[in-house]
Amino acid sequence: MIRFLFRTLGLLFLAAAFVSFVYDGTVSIAANAIMFTRLAELWTRVHAASLLRGQAIIEQRAPAWVWDAIALPILNAPSFLVFGVIGVILMLLGRPKKPLIGYSR
Repeated sequence: MIRFLFRTLGLLFLAAAFVSFVYDGTVSIAANAIMFTRLAELWTRVHAASLLRGQAIIEQRAPAWVWDAIALPILNAPSFLVFGVIGVILMLLGRPKKPLIGYSR
């Protein structure tokens, strides 16, 4: 059951990565330059208050270097890349078990 959930979430993240990639490609063609949407920009467009709340929580509960060294590089990465990596990881976690060869059940 949990593998199915991982595969489903992974597929949704990969679909979001594809949509983000197509959007960035369309914007790049229109601007005649390579453009990409950062994850922070996308998150701000969707729900800015949760981004600020998440920053406050991380700064309160985690060491000071976590926000600067881990969170900011992820937020400044292209959104299609972040969604794609998360999707691939979830798909790998949810892959079916390999059948055992030579064992009877």
